[in-house]
Amino acid sequence: MSYTQSGRRQILEDTAAAAEELGNGLGWLGEAYEHLDEQMADRMEASLFRPLQSAYGQLKRAHAEFAQRYGLEAREFPTAPPPLPGDPRRLFERAAESIQSADETLARLQDSLLPVEVGDEALRAGLSHVRVLLTPLPAASSQLIRTLGR
Repeated sequence: MSYTQSGRRQILEDTAAAAEELGNGLGWLGEAYEHLDEQMADRMEASLFRPLQSAYGQLKRAHAEFAQRYGLEAREFPTAPPPLPGDPRRLFERAAESIQSADETLARLQDSLLPVEVGDEALRAGLSHVRVLLTPLPAASSQLIRTLGR
């Protein structure tokens, strides 16, 4: 297997791992939603869930399109199993941890320059866009945690 082919496979593995983390984050937020009052649930949906769902969709699309361009097999991303019920504060924390883990995976991938060496412009743009979507989410999660129960 050539360096380029190996690099492309690594890109697919890394983007899949990040997408799985984002899917887990969505699961944590979905469970938290069930424990919130209507006003807090609406705030959570607007500030966290929808942006995370958008980032997740963008990353899955970037992954699939990259695989298709190079004749590689894209991963399927089944819905994450629902997490066990818990305290909404802890569920938000777990979602934030998943988001942070995904962002770190994407940052390492970008910093490795592998997408530049063996990737393409569309992939690089997709990764950058996903990271822009993820950037405000830890602060939004922290803000929601601070206001829980008030």
